[in-house]
Amino acid sequence: MSGGEAADVLLVSLGSTGGLRAADAELQGSLERAGASVAMAAPAAPRPLRTLALTDLAWARAARSAARAELRARVVGAVIYSSTTAALLWPRPGAIRFDAPSSGNRPGRHGLWQRPLERRRLGQAPLLLPWSREGLAETPGAARSGGRALVLPVPVEPSGPSLHDPPARDIAAITYAANPSKKGLDRVLSAWRRLRAERRSAGSEELLVAGASEQELERSGLVAGGEQGVRVVGVCGAEEYRALLRRARVFVCAPRREDYGIAQLEALADGCLLVTTAAPGPYAALPIARALDPRLVGDDLEGALRAALDDPVSDYAARAREALLPFSRAAVDRQVAQELLPRLFS
Repeated sequence: MSGGEAADVLLVSLGSTGGLRAADAELQGSLERAGASVAMAAPAAPRPLRTLALTDLAWARAARSAARAELRARVVGAVIYSSTTAALLWPRPGAIRFDAPSSGNRPGRHGLWQRPLERRRLGQAPLLLPWSREGLAETPGAARSGGRALVLPVPVEPSGPSLHDPPARDIAAITYAANPSKKGLDRVLSAWRRLRAERRSAGSEELLVAGASEQELERSGLVAGGEQGVRVVGVCGAEEYRALLRRARVFVCAPRREDYGIAQLEALADGCLLVTTAAPGPYAALPIARALDPRLVGDDLEGALRAALDDPVSDYAARAREALLPFSRAAVDRQVAQELLPRLFS
């Protein structure tokens, strides 16, 4: 029996990563600024499991339990499931918000049970809310029919005043290495070491590695303690990490697959040049990076790093800010108020 305070929207927030939690907090804020009341269902994190298939099952069950508890406690006008995993075992149909479907990021045995159930849920959902057009393109064709999709990006804002003077940009390069293999940290480190070996100014230049602990990276053999030119800063708080971005000249990454790339968008927002490989997946920052400076995108990371550090395009940061206007909080707020809420309750 529902007896609690009613809510216009129930947001089932999987919250399995920091990026997902931040994205859900942004969506909650946009909905509330548009005048909607929002209840959050945040599942408790399950214990670590050996495979992605088992991990997804545990998270899907946790999301179902959290959603059921909220639906019993209050009358809810509409439900948004944040990620296809949160929707797999849903207790009630609702909109599905996602960066990438498991049909793209759970190949082979990793998505054995998720992919067919995901196709069913995507077909049943009254509204699909992909983070990007590329993410929508990875969904099965039947799920994209009927005009049920609204592309709703995650807002990205500068974290503070941009630092333009070269002395203020005292960090040569930075990378984000949570899930180091997927992020291609090995390729980034290899390119950085080759570049340092040939540069006379290398002694004063550092690559900062954020998002993973020094112990984890040493155990994997990716870094060695005391290596000159590479400094592991570990898992930083959001403010500390963004402060490092504002000091860095270059953000470099070589993902093997990219489901959205919020770290790259944040780096562009904070004035970094983006050096990246052309990864598969719905990589939102990739077309922006190509348009800003195609020399910095490709498999030759060493050459791209050299160009970014030695011959940067002078108006790169200004054009990046302009390219990110559709990702601004104001733009997303307008979309939520003018498009999302009317479609949720139509």
